[in-house]
Amino acid sequence: MNGKRPAEPGPGRVGKKGKKEVMAEFSDAVTEETLKKQVAEAWSRRAPFSHEAIVMDVDPFLHCVIPNFIQSQDFLERLQKELLNLDFHEKYNDLYKFQQSDDLKKRREPHISALRKLLFEDFRAWLSDISKIDLEPTIDMSCAKYEFTDALLCHDDELEGRRIAFILYLVPLWDRSLGGTLDLYNTDEHFQPKQIVKSLVPSWNKLVFFEVSPVSFHQHEILYDWINPTYLDMDYQAQIQEEFEESSEILLKEFLKPEKFAKVCEALEKEDVKWSSRGPPNKRFYEADESTLPDILKLCMELFRSEAMFLLLSNFTCMKLHFLAPSEEDETDDKKEGEAASVANNSEEGTSQSSSEPENEAAISNNSQQTDGQIESQSEEKEAKKESSVPTCQGELRHWNTGHYTLIHDNSQTEFALDLLLYCGCEGWEPEFGGFTSYIAKGEDEELLTVNPENNSLALVYRDRETLKFVKHINHRSLEQKKTFPNRTGFWDFAFVYYE
Repeated sequence: MNGKRPAEPGPGRVGKKGKKEVMAEFSDAVTEETLKKQVAEAWSRRAPFSHEAIVMDVDPFLHCVIPNFIQSQDFLERLQKELLNLDFHEKYNDLYKFQQSDDLKKRREPHISALRKLLFEDFRAWLSDISKIDLEPTIDMSCAKYEFTDALLCHDDELEGRRIAFILYLVPLWDRSLGGTLDLYNTDEHFQPKQIVKSLVPSWNKLVFFEVSPVSFHQHEILYDWINPTYLDMDYQAQIQEEFEESSEILLKEFLKPEKFAKVCEALEKEDVKWSSRGPPNKRFYEADESTLPDILKLCMELFRSEAMFLLLSNFTCMKLHFLAPSEEDETDDKKEGEAASVANNSEEGTSQSSSEPENEAAISNNSQQTDGQIESQSEEKEAKKESSVPTCQGELRHWNTGHYTLIHDNSQTEFALDLLLYCGCEGWEPEFGGFTSYIAKGEDEELLTVNPENNSLALVYRDRETLKFVKHINHRSLEQKKTFPNRTGFWDFAFVYYE
């Protein structure tokens, strides 16, 4: 039996060759389960939160500060020495002037390696749990050194694939008068930086992190303010996308938050809106307006035109309505190349194989034969559109009443498009009243799909060039609605069309 006193435990462990491996740990308080749940709840609601171990604020955008990130001061001092011994490269242009190290992913120094391991593993898992963002197991990490007169001017951290940006400060005792603050800007109505509204002063062992997105904070707020949180859950969006891809249409019930939907309906019931007829009668007859809308209705229109909505609809439908949305074209090309290689490898020698099946595009459509000329023309048009098109939308707020309708006519647009309808004031509305949207195949009477008005339900329908739509004439049976709702005349819908 060895009579020596065992060594005191330290921030490390013995490796296979007896060499002590340096370990890094971050704040115990932050990882405590109760606090972790509180932070996650605040993040999901985009609400400010304050605790001695972590502070979250949403002005001018969501950001968090952990004042004492790493537990061991000895570790931090040794880490700082390793970092200062690195080779730094001067970065200099109109936007910035400072010195930067190479990517720290390749460094072998023990404390740098330990920090990298902490950020890649434990902290990344914690961050994914509170933000509900599925973060990739790779992190861009470098060391920046700022000296007198150095600066990094107003910019965003938007890069493809980047979701969370972070800064760990290893600075001496610092004062605001020395500069070097992290300045946060609010934005104007065009989402451009306007003015500094908050400055974070660097301090030793302070970690600052914030969500990075090409959709501005204002745009995020639109979704969180208006839309049922269920539809903002990424897992649920994946389910919606799977269902939509099978049928090219879906109805999302209780889409807006109840309090927002109630305010929208209240504004529609009032007589503040000056509705005007839309014609000519051989094409359409209903009422619409946007020039005199109350603020709540203008905001709802802004919601459907927002960049955030384009991205959300991309997630629902797998359409390329936003540059961040994953494109299936490259995957399809890769798949075709793989299939071609497989066919070549599996074909018997001296034989050849070819496919005569045209590429299928999921949409509410009618399967019709096309001539070679039509296929070639459409292929060229599709290629040209692919090169130059930018996702767009057009829409209006419509009022439907007895006698209203739309008709199919010779100039009806037949493009690949996503139709969006959100209905209001439909209590007591029956299909026999009319007012439903009907989709039919061009040149056919057979109905492909019927979308009936349903309160606070968002209807999404993807249609192709062979599909037409119309709103069925609202007949006098609709007057029965007044028996239950004496002050109600018809219903309303927000109608938008989105193009890739």
